[in-house]
Amino acid sequence: METELSEFERQMRRDIDSFMDKAQETRRKAATSAPEWPIEDKSNAKTKPKAPRSKPGGSPKTGHRVKLAVRTKQLEMDTVFEHVSSSISKIEAQLEAEKAARKAGYPIIGFVIETTRL
Repeated sequence: METELSEFERQMRRDIDSFMDKAQETRRKAATSAPEWPIEDKSNAKTKPKAPRSKPGGSPKTGHRVKLAVRTKQLEMDTVFEHVSSSISKIEAQLEAEKAARKAGYPIIGFVIETTRL
């Protein structure tokens, strides 16, 4: 019984050492080698469609994303309403979200689920 256990321990130690050696080698290669960038073919540059650019009035770069629990009726299940505000104030962003929810047709605002910074 003891020989089987010691053999198992030796085998596991070899497997762990092998794994750790490969992980260290991978990290070493990543740290020393230059990143590989995709090579772009310049000859077909005019025929390829360009990716659409975002409009200047697109998503705000600062502000808050507010998620509210809202309902249209008193005894209804809560629905998640998400609003993106450009305000840097958390309270102001919550007030804007509540106004937007009422404007969207949700008269009952339950509570704030989550507020995250953009």
